[in-house]
Amino acid sequence: MTALLVALGAAVGAPLRFLVAAWWPHKGATLVVNVVGSAVLGLLVQPSMSTYALVGAGFCGALTTFSAFAVEVVESRSWRYVVASVLLCVGAAALSRFVAG
Repeated sequence: MTALLVALGAAVGAPLRFLVAAWWPHKGATLVVNVVGSAVLGLLVQPSMSTYALVGAGFCGALTTFSAFAVEVVESRSWRYVVASVLLCVGAAALSRFVAG
């Protein structure tokens, strides 16, 4: 059952990631999905196993992308992009975690 929930979440997250990249085919797309995914994960304060499987591992796991981030860092050689990504993602997770209580 848990694997099915992960697959269902990923079935929404992966196409959404693709649509964002198609709409905005620059480094900004990766940054946006990673910040949004971090914020959504931050909202999951003590989730049930089912909620974490569906939203955390499934949706957010498919929406966010470390591999694209890594390639963009190598291609751009921009430390500013690395710092901005880390600060924005951690900040989004912390803020949403605070809001969630």
